[in-house]
Amino acid sequence: MKPDVHYTVDASQQHTHLFKVTLQIDKPQAGQIVSLPVWIPGSYLVREFSKNLQNLKAKQGGKFVAVHQENKSQWQIESKPDLALQLSYEVYAFDNSVRTAWLDMQRGFFNGTSLCLRVHGQEELPHALTLLPFKNSDWTVATGLSPVKVNKQGFGEYLATNYDELVDCPFEMGNLWRGQFTACGIPHEFVVAGALPSFDGSRLLADTQKICETEINFWHDKKPKAQAPYKRYVFMLNAVEDGYGGLEHRNSTALICNRRDLPSIGMKKMPDAYVTLLGLISHEYFHTWNVKQLRPAEFKRYDYTQENYTQLLWFFEGFTSYYDDLLLRRAKLIDDSTYFKLLNKTINLVLQAPGRQVQSVAQASFDAWVKYYRQDENTPNATISYYTKGALVALCLDLSMRAEGTANLDQVMRGLWQRCQGGPMSETDLLAELEAQTGRSWKKEIKAWVHSTQELPLKTLLSSHGVVVHEDPPQMAQRLGLRVAETQGVVQIKAVLRGGAAEKAGMAAGDEWWAVASSKAKSTHWRLKKLEDLSLLLGTDKKAKATISRDQKVFELDLSMPSDVHTWRLSAAPAQGAAVSRTSAWLDGTAR
Repeated sequence: MKPDVHYTVDASQQHTHLFKVTLQIDKPQAGQIVSLPVWIPGSYLVREFSKNLQNLKAKQGGKFVAVHQENKSQWQIESKPDLALQLSYEVYAFDNSVRTAWLDMQRGFFNGTSLCLRVHGQEELPHALTLLPFKNSDWTVATGLSPVKVNKQGFGEYLATNYDELVDCPFEMGNLWRGQFTACGIPHEFVVAGALPSFDGSRLLADTQKICETEINFWHDKKPKAQAPYKRYVFMLNAVEDGYGGLEHRNSTALICNRRDLPSIGMKKMPDAYVTLLGLISHEYFHTWNVKQLRPAEFKRYDYTQENYTQLLWFFEGFTSYYDDLLLRRAKLIDDSTYFKLLNKTINLVLQAPGRQVQSVAQASFDAWVKYYRQDENTPNATISYYTKGALVALCLDLSMRAEGTANLDQVMRGLWQRCQGGPMSETDLLAELEAQTGRSWKKEIKAWVHSTQELPLKTLLSSHGVVVHEDPPQMAQRLGLRVAETQGVVQIKAVLRGGAAEKAGMAAGDEWWAVASSKAKSTHWRLKKLEDLSLLLGTDKKAKATISRDQKVFELDLSMPSDVHTWRLSAAPAQGAAVSRTSAWLDGTAR
């Protein structure tokens, strides 16, 4: 049966960075309304995709009909009912990210939210998309969308059951490296654009396979192939000179990384950058269950016209962030010390953010649209990341349950999947499942850890699981309460943290810190090229004069060097006792 809504996408004009799109609506309404989403699910910012749409025209019965723009992203067509309507338009595609669209001579990529106008009133009908082949091209295509009739390169017709599925299946095109593997009987494909000749694709496939099998079995320990929420899965990775990120989709993910982060042929020791990439892969794949299926009740149906608010991103992003690295450890891709190093980083990111004392992680979830995705110099003072703080809430719940010996967070996650039938959930569902698994209420903990700014009981819980917390001297930026950029011998201040020594001295974001003088040798000013050089330039002196440039003015500030600032370092306790047994159970994912 031919779908009533059919998009044809022409990517042949790569040098213009324009996708040419034709939309055929076989049975339009009178005065048909169409619109383009203003955001893409999984990235909580109104991005105004319509800014890239141009030359929208409409024809019906071979004649042009009027198009009226009603607002920034919506148009009404002067169409007659039940007479085929054809729209044509172009989309400028030059955002090399996972969120929008890109087209040049080397590569093409798009999300449906950037290219596919929504036909109001027909969103639940099947939607077809034809990607036109073009001459003299050796490009191939990758997508999670179901093919209907495509050529060997992947160009041709694809079918979605509705508009939501259409825009949740991005397309990747170009001279792609391609590899396949099977995880728990389910076919997976991995495509990479932009890799260096030294790229070891076999290593990436083998490591990703371990991640996928570990996560499938995490959610479905019985009949995983039959229970998984997809029949096949596609990883699409864009390797660039400088970039990092990912966006989850129902049976695929779009990733971007520094091409030097990829594994190289002959690599023996796993570099930190590759561990980070594997963590990203683990994170986005875990989202297949936790946010694409099990999702906030407010996201039962997406409203593409405006912000979609929820207070639960601490669960869906934070708990995913907790498991992404933990499951690398359970997949035996990293050892205990590497895992503790990654966990340590998360803890320090939270503890070094004064905003944790200002904003709860539930508030941070709700404010994502205006705060997390619109960061400025005051962000660390006013807000907390629902990724990092949410991950630590998950850690505290997991270790608390394990310490009580009743259950663990793994069981709660699987229980929620069953309770909510892999669909919308609320905080009430989480509380109910916590109580069902442990036999007691967790309202007090959720109120304190999620809905207030109280500190988390990290030291106590880590200690009870065989993890030793050391307090070490921090790097100079952390000691002073600064975030800086050091470029060509210039120390530029990017952020000044609330309550720190730099704030007390009067420093501000945008300042350039030129020089420093010890109070014991005031006549000598030393040029400051790296912040870590302060220890060399000041010695043991706790008082200094900092020479600052601000708005073309140069002046001195009195700076007191603090000695009471520390950073955390985690290590495993000696191999003995009950706490160590709990450590093994936690890291291995066993019942205790």
